[in-house]
Amino acid sequence: MPPPPLTEFLNSTLLFHGLPTPIQNRASQRLVLRQHPAGATLLLEQDWGDCVYLLMQGWVKIVTHNREGRDITLNILGPGNLFGEMASLESSPRSSDVVTLTPVTVGSIPAQDFRELITTEPQVGFRLAQLLVKRIQQLNRRLQVRESESSARLADVLLFLAEGQGQVQKGGVLIPNLPHRELGNLCGLTRETVTRVLKKLEQEGLLTRPDAEHFYLPDRRKLEALVDS
Repeated sequence: MPPPPLTEFLNSTLLFHGLPTPIQNRASQRLVLRQHPAGATLLLEQDWGDCVYLLMQGWVKIVTHNREGRDITLNILGPGNLFGEMASLESSPRSSDVVTLTPVTVGSIPAQDFRELITTEPQVGFRLAQLLVKRIQQLNRRLQVRESESSARLADVLLFLAEGQGQVQKGGVLIPNLPHRELGNLCGLTRETVTRVLKKLEQEGLLTRPDAEHFYLPDRRKLEALVDS
């Protein structure tokens, strides 16, 4: 599938959605598009932050490592999301790796141009602050359910995907069916446990599988009740 036009793509992102056309045009002029296969490392921890990236198509995971060298997945991002902004704002080394889960199309903006954009266009700076706050809230929520039972932890991840990448359909939400290992990394469960819990949620009518690439959540409120129980 070919990528959408740049201005159409920018208008679909949290950072640029609904902003005046001149701002979107200014940002699009600074974007450089590249494509990468699944399994590619786009950014490495401790690399210098010389660019900010907008994910146009595909999925990536944000990964750090514990003292034993084990991967810890901090986030999974889909189309329209931004990454690499923190190191670029601070002019500092990056704090995590970014690895593709699927083939991706990524637009990069030089860090200096990005800093100039948010300095001269206050609406962009405000949107960036909103995005960072939202990510902190999502992380706090995941930490709060980290010690909950497995169904609640996985339900929280499904809600997280619905909030960030869900498509509303027939009263429910369509979300991507990501690899079970990656879903497990987000909530501290093994791949086998994720597979078992997904089957249980399906049996209870909390999700369906309309095709191989998606889950359908017919009632988010029931999943929220499961997380809060």
